[in-house]
Amino acid sequence: MESAGLSPRQLALRVGVSGKTVERWITNDELIPHARNREDACKALGVDEEMLWPKVVKERIKTGGDREILHSYPYRSACPSNVWGELTEQATSELFFAGYTNYFLWTQVPDFPGILRRKVQQGCRIRFLLGDPNGEVTRQREQIEDVALTVSTRIRITLEELQKLGDLEGIEARFSSPEDAVNHVSLSVFRFDSEALVTPHLARLVGHDSPLLHLRRIGDGGMFSRFSDHAEELWERAVPVQSEKSRA
Repeated sequence: MESAGLSPRQLALRVGVSGKTVERWITNDELIPHARNREDACKALGVDEEMLWPKVVKERIKTGGDREILHSYPYRSACPSNVWGELTEQATSELFFAGYTNYFLWTQVPDFPGILRRKVQQGCRIRFLLGDPNGEVTRQREQIEDVALTVSTRIRITLEELQKLGDLEGIEARFSSPEDAVNHVSLSVFRFDSEALVTPHLARLVGHDSPLLHLRRIGDGGMFSRFSDHAEELWERAVPVQSEKSRA
């Protein structure tokens, strides 16, 4: 305050609080002002927040499991296409697409079929876990979403795109089991080696309108492992995809 030429009372007037409040800020290191008051005080004094309240800045630094959250998006559609593309392209050993339909990958990721072919040639394991287009949960979800591009249609788009890739050794596809379908449709997990994009599906919203977390594995038992283990459990009970004719 001395450098800024302000007294406690003058700073209080700039911030919109009482002089006694400012005096308490000065004498009590444990007292942390409201975020708006901190911002106004920093502007009035011409200093960064870490100079006045280093404790606040320190508490913002992620610790423990929070360190695995690289980014969060309020909508899956807000995640840039290049993020999906780079994660897919950079994976070397594991690509696991455990969305219920997965169809958007062919529009979200540029040259997605070409990337998959290159990944197979490089020895990367690629898995697709899909919902059963003829399943009861799929039918129920279609009624809930009530959109023209139905859940079963989106699943069949993925199946058709996978068929276009031909019989590539290294690409596996399964339908989640009937008992797991509810858990599958409510949570999508997309794994790229030690990183993952996770979408919990909200109420009646389709996937692109639901939030998304970008995770990176740091150690066992973290956020990445919890979601990855969930997808692996569904995969273990899933059934191999068969053609529509053989299932009819």
